[in-house]
Formats: sequence, C-alpha cells, structure tokens
Amino acid sequence: MKNSDVNIAIIGAGVVGLSIAAELSRFYRDIYVFEINRTYGLETSSRNSQVVHAGIYYPPGSLKAVLCVEGKHLLYQLCETYDINYRKTGKIMVASRSNEMESLENIYRLATENGVDDLLLLSRSEIKALEPDVEGKAGLLSPSTGIIDCYGLMAGLYKMAVEQGVKFVFNHEVKTIERVGDAYKVWVMDKHDCSLVMAEIVINSAGLGCDRLAHSAGIGIDSAGYRLHYCRGEYFSLNSHGRYCVERLVYPVPQTESLGIHVTPTLDGGIRLGPDARYVDDIDYSMDDSRKEVFYESVKRLLPSVRLDDLTPGFVGVRPKLQSLGEGFRDFLIAHEADKGLPGLINLIGIESPGLTASLAIARHVAAMVADIAD
Repeated sequence: MKNSDVNIAIIGAGVVGLSIAAELSRFYRDIYVFEINRTYGLETSSRNSQVVHAGIYYPPGSLKAVLCVEGKHLLYQLCETYDINYRKTGKIMVASRSNEMESLENIYRLATENGVDDLLLLSRSEIKALEPDVEGKAGLLSPSTGIIDCYGLMAGLYKMAVEQGVKFVFNHEVKTIERVGDAYKVWVMDKHDCSLVMAEIVINSAGLGCDRLAHSAGIGIDSAGYRLHYCRGEYFSLNSHGRYCVERLVYPVPQTESLGIHVTPTLDGGIRLGPDARYVDDIDYSMDDSRKEVFYESVKRLLPSVRLDDLTPGFVGVRPKLQSLGEGFRDFLIAHEADKGLPGLINLIGIESPGLTASLAIARHVAAMVADIAD
C-alpha cells in the first residue's frame, strides 16, 4: 500500500471490525480497514461456538449485558433481512447437582434485571420432555438463544461495507499508532514494505493484538488495565451417527473462568462440544487431543449415554480476556481516549464473548463516539 491519507482507519476485520465498517459507511466516506490476515474473520470471530447469547450472565448495566441484549435483536433482524442462516434453538442451562439449583435461581433473577424476560425454570421431568437424552435435576430455559452462521454473517457485513465504499487492505499488519498534530500516523507493513497512513480517526478493533496497539499509541496498558490475557478453548464434536438428538444448546451451570463445556447443535446437523478454558501465554491453534478425556467426563454429566469414542477433535479458539486467572468480572472496554491526550483514537479491548452477539450493537456504540468526535 502506498502512503496515503484517510478519514477513518479501522484496525481488524473480525466480526466487530466488519460491523463497525458497515455501520460507519452509512454516514462517512474514506474508510479503510487494515487486517493482518489474508481475509476477514480468521481468528476469534470464527473460532467460537457461533452462539447468539440472550444476555443472562452479565452484571446489570454492564456493556456486556446492555450490548448483548440489544445486539441479539439486531442480529436476528439482520439475518431475516439478508437471508443469513441462523436458528433460534433455545438453550437449557442444567443443574446436575443439588447445590447448583440456587445458582440457577440467581441467574434467573440476574437475567430479569438485564431485560431478558422469557426465561423459564424447568423441573427434571420438563427437561426430559424437551431433551430426552439430557440429564439434570433442574434447568433454566432461554428460548431466545440461538446459533448463527458466523461466516455468512461476516460475508454479509463485508459485502455491505464494500458496497458503501469501504476499502479493505488484507495481509497488512498495523505496527504502531502515533499522534501527530490533529491526526495519527498509522504505520502499516505487508510482507515487503512499511507504509505510512495518516488518519483523522483510528479505531483499534484488533482483537488479540489490541493491547499491543494501544501501547504503541502511548498508553500504559498495565496502569490503564488494558493488558490482555489469552484464554484457550478446545472444541470437539460428537461422532454419534444419530444416537443423540439434541435440539437445543445444553449448558452446565457456569464455572469461574467460563460458561463451561457445553453441547451445541450445529446448523449442518452435527453436535459440537466446548469450549473448555485454559489461560496460556501464546496463541496456538493446534489441537490438543489429550483433552478428550476431560471433555468426556464433563459432557457425560449432561449426556449420560455419551461414549468416549464418540468424541472427535475439532478446532481451537483463543479469547482476548481482560481478566486474569482467578480475577472477577471485567467488562468490554470501549473508550475514546481523549482524556489520555489521544482525541480521535477509539480502543476496543477485551471483546470476547458475547462479542459476536453484541457486534452490531458495539458498532452503533462506536458510531455514536465517532459522531461526537466529528462534531
């Protein structure tokens, strides 16, 4: 890419970067998206459960709660309008032990505070009536949870953005962001050369690399609380040849670091298991087959008839978490950095689950920030 001037530079073409590009292109011109990979959505955005969450787990008033509930409705509307494949399967959260039943009731109350008003508490017999292969002492049904073709969603957002004039620059890594006068120097490197882009507004939606870029702009990521912690999750699938019929997502009661290894029907008729959650130092997408036994022991609490040989290795995802191991809840961080002497820089840090569900709502949230900057 040759040295150039742009109005808005978006870093990262995951589902959130794509959503922001599509939203901003309705109002602004001269928008460029820089992506390190050969195309959009090859990391966190496609290495996930492809679940449309209802918004039941997060503290009331948090960005995760508000944007998840808003984003869920926007996603379903978009899927209907643009014929993106999805299915509103519903989800059952299952208490396998008596001491988990109080947690279900607490989650029910929390979800109600978040505006999720369609949940139903289930008895063991009611679980069996809905999902005969699932075992549990009690359950919580979320009818508005679903699954989505995340690839189809991203393809649709990419098409919208391109048709509205957005330029995508793939195979280009943004190395540094530097405030100079009233604009930003954005240094971008491909396989051979380093180019300089001058941008009036920079939106850092770089996913697993967003803290590094915030640091390059002069923000102390430890003092600001921006340092990411990589959380790896394996996925397996059930090669059961029709022995199981699971129509809805089936989750255990959430654990400390994750929502637990869950059972997800896929749009092509399969059944996916995962993810687990392990903090790691490096990003590595190679599958660890030794986790098979761990998955089996976890899943057989929900599906007692599952056999170890039914599990087939799937894929790996890495989540960009703000909370370290054992730390409590951390919200999405979406900040216009004017108070740090960086007007026109918007950082999106720690956009993990429910980032896919919230993506369209996040885009609207960022668009409101851009409108304030542009005024």
